[in-house]
Amino acid sequence: MASTSPEVDVDQLLKQLTLEEKISLLAGKNFWETVPIERLGIPSAKVSDGPNGARGAQFQGGVRAACFPASSCLAAGWDREVVSRIGVALAEETRSKGAICLLGPTVCPHRSPLGGRNFESFSEDPFLAGKLASTYIQGLQGQGVSATIKHFAANEQETRRFTMNVNVGERALREIYLKPFEIAIKEAKPWALMTSYNLVNGTHADMNEYLLQTVLREQWGYKGLVMSDWGGCNSMAESINAGLDLEMPGPTIHRKTEDMKRAVESGKIDVKAIDARALAILKFVKQTGKFEHPETTPEQAIIKPEHQKLIREAGAQGVVLLKNERSILPLKAKELKSVAALGLAKECLAHGGGSAAVNCHYKITPYEALERVLGKDVKLEYAQGAQVFRNLPDMKDDLFDLDGKPGLTLSRYQTRDFSGEPEAIQNKETGSYMPIETRCAAVRIEGTYKPSVSGSHYMSFCALGPSKLFINDKLIFDITKNSDDPMGFLFGGVVEEKSQVDFVKGQEYKVCVESIAPVSNPNNKETLSLLDGLLGVRLGFMTQEIFEEDLLASAVEVAKSADVALIFVGNTTSWETEGMLLFPATSSKNRLCNMLTNLKTGLDMATMLLPAHGSQDRLIFAVSAVNDNVIVINNTGVAINMPWLDRVSAVLQAWFPGQEAGNSIVDVLFGTVNPGGKLPMTIPTSLENTPSFGNFPGDVEKLQVHYEEGIYIGYRYYDKYPEKVLFPFGFGLSYSEFKIGGVKLQQTVLKRESSIIVQADVENTGSVAGSEVVQVYIAPPKSSVDRPLKVLAGFAKVTLEPGQLKTAEVEVSFDSAAYWDENSSLWMVEKGEYEILVGNSSANILAKEKFSVDEDVTFKP
Repeated sequence: MASTSPEVDVDQLLKQLTLEEKISLLAGKNFWETVPIERLGIPSAKVSDGPNGARGAQFQGGVRAACFPASSCLAAGWDREVVSRIGVALAEETRSKGAICLLGPTVCPHRSPLGGRNFESFSEDPFLAGKLASTYIQGLQGQGVSATIKHFAANEQETRRFTMNVNVGERALREIYLKPFEIAIKEAKPWALMTSYNLVNGTHADMNEYLLQTVLREQWGYKGLVMSDWGGCNSMAESINAGLDLEMPGPTIHRKTEDMKRAVESGKIDVKAIDARALAILKFVKQTGKFEHPETTPEQAIIKPEHQKLIREAGAQGVVLLKNERSILPLKAKELKSVAALGLAKECLAHGGGSAAVNCHYKITPYEALERVLGKDVKLEYAQGAQVFRNLPDMKDDLFDLDGKPGLTLSRYQTRDFSGEPEAIQNKETGSYMPIETRCAAVRIEGTYKPSVSGSHYMSFCALGPSKLFINDKLIFDITKNSDDPMGFLFGGVVEEKSQVDFVKGQEYKVCVESIAPVSNPNNKETLSLLDGLLGVRLGFMTQEIFEEDLLASAVEVAKSADVALIFVGNTTSWETEGMLLFPATSSKNRLCNMLTNLKTGLDMATMLLPAHGSQDRLIFAVSAVNDNVIVINNTGVAINMPWLDRVSAVLQAWFPGQEAGNSIVDVLFGTVNPGGKLPMTIPTSLENTPSFGNFPGDVEKLQVHYEEGIYIGYRYYDKYPEKVLFPFGFGLSYSEFKIGGVKLQQTVLKRESSIIVQADVENTGSVAGSEVVQVYIAPPKSSVDRPLKVLAGFAKVTLEPGQLKTAEVEVSFDSAAYWDENSSLWMVEKGEYEILVGNSSANILAKEKFSVDEDVTFKP
């Protein structure tokens, strides 16, 4: 639990701090820690990226960690008890990395299925997101580890995220985009909150006084720490005065001591504001128990069997069964003679890309899980069937450094023109070099490539700063500017320049990379200043034979004779991630290569189609033409197009289930787990039929995005246009059948400071145990105000044995009946007759009951 040590009086500590010491507290010590004040025994506090694991300090590699299901997968489970257990487990994982604060959960609603980080958040519905986030936070903080709710606010896209201005109306802001934060902050009281990169109605979130002071602190009563996203502090005085306590990471960029002191002297910053910011940090350090345990323990990789079991369970619970024609599922191993495992069957899509990625303890692929279930009596054949890579693999084979050892020779220079002797020389095993801590002016990476096969092979290249690649002194790539998205570079989301180079087997080719450190450009807000001066290059490679191999024909052959064809599709971490931006195309001899280099996706996804260029869709169409028993298992954090839906027998949506992904999916395929997942988002028929179409990601040249759909995102929009829906919000099939009825309201009049208890009988009328989610919506009375047809107001997950009946109870609060009145800037509950709608999806309402509100009521947030 959190520290309540009476010996530590943070108010008295604040009085003992000098102005310089107070200022020093207001930015990080380094990338992950706050500044300690040794004179007064104030320790530093370490944070770690989340939200589906505690990665530790290293972006890539580093100490291994447990990878839990992504938030979209947890939301699909609709199970608060499981989410609470995951919060508890994540607290243990965070401590194993020497940290006391996890940077999660993410709660921004899914505005578009193209959102690059939708998988990190829960849902299109603010109520569902807020309730699950609240449970997650309570589980985490109940163990004395801080949660960090993020990104505050209106951070629904990755495109131009550092500079995009979100123009959103007050009603939509309150009812949709702030609502999950409001629910979680009032219910769970997270100890930390992270601001977003973007501007909201003209002002950066980190210095948005309306959001940080008026809404967050004054109206919601928030008492916790407010930190910036990494590199997301945009000012000195403005962010201090607006209420941003902590600039991350450190060392500071905007809050330098002498600059701050001059700002105090000139009156730009009030000392009281500095005191308030410093006090928030001291309270945070105390709350996390750091005064009692000031040491930062070394990072450890601890595999906990109970966490393994929980990850497998939660991943399976999140699987949504979308189609099950002829009850083909669950499969029965004893009835099978041959199974074709196709597509990404040998890939474990445990997580999305970006800061949510962890170096998993292990990853269970579907193919590995299938091998264990099927044993030796069933013939299991694999074929990839489709190329889905976005970037080429690191170049590492057949490379030799200047001493003839495998790898390349890397030399560091403190001069940008490579003059003088290098200060350090080391061997690199690959052509990629990505430092995080070590800074220098330039690097030269050189050696020899001795190809083991001839061909016009494919090479790719990207870098943080101006860089060149030479083969036999011929310039192949010439990057003349800083990376537009350095975080994307770190997370593997930047799409590289690609070209073909002719090689002859056995000949020697001199390889030389020259890279210069990025130069900070204060006028370019699009770059992330925290990576200024860091060098990094990535050299990718693939032989012509592998790049151009026809994978589809072999997959079709394998599928022809199989009893069932399992096609695993989805988004790898380079396709669904934060921070992706493209370099301009270079010359290419190959049409596919040219398509890759010219793909205009920006930072979010460009299409709802599976990558790459229809290859996975073609695989499904081709296999379904030769096999009548095709089951598609899709592993994405977002909704996708399914042009092949009527051609396949079954479809499972698996999200990103964590390190036990293969086991979780196969548990559902073979009925060890009866799928009980429900969609936390609507799957539309097409991108053109989404409410934000035409306004996502906005005008990237003018850096403006307009939320013109207002409150009508997700099912709020689709309720009015049901023809645009492929699968509705809250939908999910089971291997059993359930009956929901006997709906009763314990109260039929709703008053302020009260609630209505909704009771519903749920019966398992099928032959196997399973779970059903009772979803309770409110339909408003007739009104002069434009309101959604209904909104989610409560839910309960019920697990039943065959033939068993239980009564579910769902509490519907007074606040659930409110809308935001822009004229009064207050919440309004209109008098009139409302309906309680009970169903198992937003489109399948099974019972209705009426209640009333006797008078108009307005109330403050």
